[in-house]
Amino acid sequence: MGTIAVARPAEKGTTGFKNRRVGGFFWLLAVLLAVVVVSLAVGARALTPAEVWQGLWASPDAALSARETEIRLIVQTVRVPRTLLAVVAGVALGVGGALIQGYTRNPVADTGLLGVNAGASFAVVTVIAVFGLTSPFQYVWFAFLGAGIAGVVVFGLASLGRGAGNPLTLALAGQGVTVFLAAMTTAVALTDQASLNALRFWNAGSVAGVGFGVIWPVTLFVGVGLLPAATVLPSVNLLNLGEDVARGLGVNIALTRTVGIASITLLAGAATAACGPIAFLGLMTAHVARSLTGPDYRWLVPYAGLLGAVVLLVADIAGRLLVRPGELDAGVVVALLGAPFFAVLVWRGKFKNA
Repeated sequence: MGTIAVARPAEKGTTGFKNRRVGGFFWLLAVLLAVVVVSLAVGARALTPAEVWQGLWASPDAALSARETEIRLIVQTVRVPRTLLAVVAGVALGVGGALIQGYTRNPVADTGLLGVNAGASFAVVTVIAVFGLTSPFQYVWFAFLGAGIAGVVVFGLASLGRGAGNPLTLALAGQGVTVFLAAMTTAVALTDQASLNALRFWNAGSVAGVGFGVIWPVTLFVGVGLLPAATVLPSVNLLNLGEDVARGLGVNIALTRTVGIASITLLAGAATAACGPIAFLGLMTAHVARSLTGPDYRWLVPYAGLLGAVVLLVADIAGRLLVRPGELDAGVVVALLGAPFFAVLVWRGKFKNA
């Protein structure tokens, strides 16, 4: 009887916590929807909700007044693409940040750890210098390719030698590849003015100025990356108990790591290729999600994805408002939020066991 009396409160507590996590997830979805509406309405030309609705459904072939045509163009060709890209990239970076922290058991890990940011930057300046490509639609694919190759190289280096598969080895390999590619990127950019100009603007990280011709393929890549990520979440929970425990419980460590790193590379590579490198987003959202859900990655990762979309959208909206009639890139605003966030985590001792 004593055992039953102890078990029942625990079950009630567990059920209550699960209900709060489910409720919190839908609350976050509602917040995301509200921020999407604000994103469609806010800008150099403020729109009312009625005008946003009208602009969303207006047909290009319809007989519209000059004002209605202007609203349609603003909503359909400017704000819908940047809002959609912010949601897709935010989800990708949020999920990627949570996963990389789980796989490396490192609370300061971010998607840039795999070298994807450095690989994408190097690819951008190289194709601009060599082939003269200046349109985002042209070089975004090379950026994605460079991010993917960098991720594969980092994972390959981390799989060699005595420390194969060790989280520390992965971090060291990522740092080494990142430093090397950063040096090569600087060398190429300094020899070509067009590459230097493109790198300066692309490195700021922005969701503006990208059309549906880029957004739809990027969304497809992010979707492909999310599928394997969802399948390995229970294994990530076991990995965080220690490799010996996970192996004893039947987890294929090598396969789980390979699938996870491939998923992270797809997610981070697609987002970085489309938006440029956006620092701190994955780091911030993973920590906030963990404070809301606990360490269970089956909940932490979806929360981090939604938080990533919300934070990137809010950063883009803030960038439009802070320096009107100009704009601050979303990546700059995220960095302004991320640096003090990181400092607070250090001050609170969150990394003492890293």
